[in-house]
Amino acid sequence: MSVMYLDNTLGAAFVGMVVAATLHGVSCVQAVYYFTHQSDRWPIKLLVAAVMVFDTVHQALITHTVYTYTVTNWGNGDILGLLVWSLLVEVLFNGLTALLVQSFLTMRVWRLSNHSVLLTGLTGILVVAEFGCVIAFTGLSIGMKTFARLAELEALSITVNALAAAGDVLIAATLCTILHRSRTGFHRSDTMINRLILFSVNTGFLTSLCAVGSLISIVVAGHTFLYIAFFFCIGRLYTNSLLATLNARKLIRGSADGIHTTSDNFSFSLREISKHGASVTSSAPKQRPTNISIKIDTTKEFATDRDSEKEAMTENSDKMMRCTDFLPATRRANC
Repeated sequence: MSVMYLDNTLGAAFVGMVVAATLHGVSCVQAVYYFTHQSDRWPIKLLVAAVMVFDTVHQALITHTVYTYTVTNWGNGDILGLLVWSLLVEVLFNGLTALLVQSFLTMRVWRLSNHSVLLTGLTGILVVAEFGCVIAFTGLSIGMKTFARLAELEALSITVNALAAAGDVLIAATLCTILHRSRTGFHRSDTMINRLILFSVNTGFLTSLCAVGSLISIVVAGHTFLYIAFFFCIGRLYTNSLLATLNARKLIRGSADGIHTTSDNFSFSLREISKHGASVTSSAPKQRPTNISIKIDTTKEFATDRDSEKEAMTENSDKMMRCTDFLPATRRANC
């Protein structure tokens, strides 16, 4: 047995486990911050808790896999041809993490796209198909004992990674397109939208890149563990992208703190904006708005001192942030 053979088998698995463990530590820090600084409704908190549980179980499983190969069976070259049960079960928990995070993002597509059945349906099909393939892979592989037998499921492994990459790219592209078309011309809302677009790209980019890396590795070097190194990390990337998105809401909301918005409740359409310009005044009676839209709770924008406007901006931002679990809907009149 050559050193090079160990490098691209156990070495690759070890590197994947270390990177995954590092990312898990980051997600734990983000989870602590989330539960101590965010005040979401219980379904979102339950989602985060479930994702963290699945992520932690997955980390324990891949640690058991590497430990079994490198410590328990140290010096036993024959073990490299055999399957450890935890290596097969971890696929299911990785799939569960991806299912929850992608479902959350699919619901965001549903809300921001004015309940588009086509976009949401296509995204949902990719998400469900990916998880279906994960279940099929786990069910078929659980009774296998050797990697030679597992090679029979190579096509299914390729399908899982291809669906994961396609789903992530579609979600990111859809959200970016919807947000870009929702620009209003107002600095405050456009600044928020720019930040949202950036986070949407980041949400899908890293997970897609990891899935593509795993896909290429299994096609080009399926006899090695290079694809396993990528697959070990993809669940952590889903978890961190979800938590980063949720924890960054205050940062995004405060990105326009240098712009003061004077408005009580004067709604107007984009057509009226283009007709009358950005500076419009209103004598409408003061009342709390019932329909919050990032499009506009404003009639006039002008630069002002940050200290003098902080309280008003915070109140207005809070109203807008409550519109959805992430940020206010940009293409809807009602939340």
